Amino acid sequence: MVGGGGSGGGLGGGLLENANPLIYERSGERPVTAGEEDEDVPDSIDAREIFDLIRSINDPEHPLTLEELNVVEQVRVQVSDPESTVAVAFTPTIPHCSMATLIGLSIKVKLLRSLPQRFKMDVHITPGTHASEHAVNKQLADKERVAAALENTHLLEVVNQCLSSRS
Repeated sequence: MVGGGGSGGGLGGGLLENANPLIYERSGERPVTAGEEDEDVPDSIDAREIFDLIRSINDPEHPLTLEELNVVEQVRVQVSDPESTVAVAFTPTIPHCSMATLIGLSIKVKLLRSLPQRFKMDVHITPGTHASEHAVNKQLADKERVAAALENTHLLEVVNQCLSSRS
């Protein structure tokens, strides 16, 4: 077992669903361009910027990031700054991952906290990669259900653990 037993995120204990996930190499830091450093030039939000926001989110079960588990990839991030839209497709490590909703919620919360309010966000499971993708996507798209979930102190604590940086 990873992390000394139980689930790494402290969710219910017991055996891990995916005890030996494939681990992928992290991409390097994006070089900062002269245009991005120029404070007089408007800096549009692009897919790499969104990916940089979500790649370091911690997996709720493993001491690994979503990028290291290949749950999020830059190619599955779509952004239209002029239209203020962001779409992120994420891929759970196994088709029956019970943490899929929590992972999607963590991505959504990170974006809500990081992006200007003008952005409309669509966080969903990569089509065909999860047994309950329709139900999970429906939950993640429902603003009232997301708001209610974030009022649950235990759930908010778990989301905050996923979003905290590891030392």
